[in-house]
Amino acid sequence: MALELSPLSEHTGIEARGVDLSQPLDADSKERLNRAFVEHSVLVIRDQTLSAAELRDGVQNFGEIFPQHNTRFALPDCPEIHYLSNKDRYPDGTRYIPGAGYHTDHSNSETPPKATLLLAIELPDSGGDTQYVNMAAAYEALPDATKDRIADLKAMHVYQSKHSARKLMGLTDAAKQKVPDAVYHPIVRTHPESGRKSIYINPIRIDAIEGMAEADALDLLNDLLSHATEARFQYRHKWQPGDLVMWDNRCLLHKANGDYDHETQTRYLYRVMLQGDRPV
Repeated sequence: MALELSPLSEHTGIEARGVDLSQPLDADSKERLNRAFVEHSVLVIRDQTLSAAELRDGVQNFGEIFPQHNTRFALPDCPEIHYLSNKDRYPDGTRYIPGAGYHTDHSNSETPPKATLLLAIELPDSGGDTQYVNMAAAYEALPDATKDRIADLKAMHVYQSKHSARKLMGLTDAAKQKVPDAVYHPIVRTHPESGRKSIYINPIRIDAIEGMAEADALDLLNDLLSHATEARFQYRHKWQPGDLVMWDNRCLLHKANGDYDHETQTRYLYRVMLQGDRPV
């Protein structure tokens, strides 16, 4: 089947059919898929039935694999691939819902992953959508005065911000040795491939803004998040069996919805990330 590409919304998301990532891609398909990803920020490749090893090999059509921080979720027989599941629990016994709350992945790295990919293995009968926010479109819609205000600001990213409403699962001792205590990234980020500017914030990771009082920093971050998460900047992905979804962490926020019965329904996906650049 020939590769077919279809936009999923006016500003974010494109669907690809006629692709089998368990097989080598020809050069033209690979180039078209990579270009579509940069232009649309979310690439949805339908009808993928892949083992963890096939996923590991197939995603390298889009870049090198980024080592994920929390190795407790790594698959034993294919540790480059992690899993997301609504069946895990925190040490205190409460349920852990991965991906809740708007965020961008692993922004507490010096060079955060350019992309995250999820492969649907088991889905709830309904619910469990992933919402994406186009932070480039949100930046473009900011008033000029706000653009000027945030142009040179840098935020401090940590594993988990003291201001975060979402509690992350703790790192293993081995992972703690590899994750920096804090890094500083610009609040206005320029995409290394498209050249577009985006708002680069992460409510789960940002602890402070350099040179700004805490109360003022929180007010600014809340204002930016409120603006960016307006419906006009969003694409909501309704998962289908066999969906492989890749999104651009450099210019998007995302969150998973936990709006399904966690006792009787399972949401289980494979996850892998791709190497990125230092934000500038």
